[in-house]
Amino acid sequence: MTGGPTAPNPLPAGDLRAPPAAPAELVAALVATGAAVDVTTRQRAEHARDWWPRSIPLSARGEVDQWPGVVVTVSSTEQVSAVLRVASAHRVAVTAQGGRSGVLGGAVPSSGAVALDLTGLRRVLGVDAASHTVRVEAGVFGPDLDESLAAHGLTVGHYPQSFAHSTVGGWIACSGSGQFSNRYGSIIDMVRALTVVLASGEVLTLGGRGPHEAVGPSLTSLFVGSEGTLGVITEATLVAHDRPASQGRRAYGFPTFDEGMAACRRVVQRGARPAVLRLYDTVESERHFQSSSCVLIVFDEGDGALVETTLAIVEEECARAGRLDDELVTRWLDRRNDVTALAPLWERGYVVDTMEVSAPWSLLTQLREAVTSALGELEEMSAVSLHQSHAYIDGACLYFTFVGRPSDGEFFYRRAWDVAMSEVTKLGGAISHHHGVGRARARFVDDSLGSGAGLLRAVKKLLDPDDLLNPGVLALGGVPW
Repeated sequence: MTGGPTAPNPLPAGDLRAPPAAPAELVAALVATGAAVDVTTRQRAEHARDWWPRSIPLSARGEVDQWPGVVVTVSSTEQVSAVLRVASAHRVAVTAQGGRSGVLGGAVPSSGAVALDLTGLRRVLGVDAASHTVRVEAGVFGPDLDESLAAHGLTVGHYPQSFAHSTVGGWIACSGSGQFSNRYGSIIDMVRALTVVLASGEVLTLGGRGPHEAVGPSLTSLFVGSEGTLGVITEATLVAHDRPASQGRRAYGFPTFDEGMAACRRVVQRGARPAVLRLYDTVESERHFQSSSCVLIVFDEGDGALVETTLAIVEEECARAGRLDDELVTRWLDRRNDVTALAPLWERGYVVDTMEVSAPWSLLTQLREAVTSALGELEEMSAVSLHQSHAYIDGACLYFTFVGRPSDGEFFYRRAWDVAMSEVTKLGGAISHHHGVGRARARFVDDSLGSGAGLLRAVKKLLDPDDLLNPGVLALGGVPW
C-alpha cells in the first residue's frame, strides 16, 4: 500500500490523558466480528482527529476533543455489516474513517464512538477494460488505485490535493473534485455503482447496470456526499479513462481577477475543457509565482488532437493577457500536493484555513467582493486571498484563504466561518464545492438547504433512526461544532 493515513502534526510522545475505553461487553462483541479491535490510548487519539485545522493546536498540546471508545479496522463488507449490527444493538455511534484527510472534522468521532477504520478494504476488485470501469473497495488510497489502473493503460483522473492520503470511499463520501476535474469530472460523475451498509447492518448494492439508468431517482447519488451519515460505503464502481498520451501547458497574467475569470468563462462556454484552469489573485500570484499580475495556469492532457484544440481556444480567449513562462505550470504541478503548510502556522499561534465555495458566473464577482470584505473586516485578520480552482459552463469554485493571529483563536476561527458562510448563503451561492460539510460547516446546512433540510432529515430518520452514523456531521443527529 503506497498511500496511507497521516495527520497534520504528530501527537507528543509520552502518556496522554484519556477517558475509559469502550465497555468490555462491547469490545468482546466487536472482537467476535473478526475485525481488528484496538482500545490503546495512542490509537484512540490518532483516530480522534482528521486534517481539520482546529485539531492542529490541540494535537500539539496533546489534547483530544472527543475520544472514540474503540478503533475497529475492517477488511470486508461482511465485517462492516457485523460491526454495525453490534453497534446498533449497543446503541453506540459509529464514524467511518478512511485516510482521515478531510479538513472539516467529518471523520472526527463523537465521544465514546466506534472509530470504523476502512483502510483494510484495500483491494482493487476488477477492471473492465472494454467498458473502462473499475470496481474497488472503499479503503483503497489514490496512488494504489492509480498504479493498478496504469497496468491497463487507464486512470480515473481524480487527483485531489490529498491524493496520497485519501481513499476512494472518502472521495465519494465528501463528493470531492480533483484538481483535474475540468477534464475528468468530479467524483459524482465517475460513480456507477456502490455497495453501502446501513446502520442496521443491511447491505445494499446500488447501480452498476449501465452508464445511465432511468429507473427512478438515482439511489447511488443519495450516498455521494452523505459523509458517512446515511450508510457506510464499502465498494464502488468508477468510470476510468485512457491514460493521457499528450500534455500541454500555458500561463498568462491578467491585470485584474475579474478579467481572468471572464476569460475562463469564455473558454469553458466554448466547450473547451482543459484539465486545469486555475486563476490566482495578486496576493496568491505573488506568493506562489512571484508575479504582480493575476496568474492563470492552464494544463491539459489526453488525446493529442483534443489537447491541441483546447489550447488553441485558450490562446484565443487569453489573447489580451500577458503570456507568462509555461514553467509556472510546472512549478504548480510539482507543488500541488503539498499539504504541510498549515500546521507550522497554527503551532506558532496563527489561525489559518481555506474555504471553497461555488456560484454561477453572474454572482461570482459580487460573491468574491462580499466574502473578501467580510473576512477582511474582522479584527486581527492579517490577510485574505483567493483563487478560482474549478470552472464549469455555468459557474466556478472560488477558494479563499484567510490568516490572522488573534488573542482568542477559537472565537476568531468560528467568527471567520460565520461571516463568510453568511455572505455566501445570502447571495445564493453553495457553501461547499468539494470539501464537504463535516463538523465545521454543519451549523450552516439548514440555511443553505432551505426547505430541503427537512427532506434530508427525513431520509436520515428512515435509514438511521437512532442517529448512530457520524452524529453531528451534516447537521444530522448530534450537536454540530
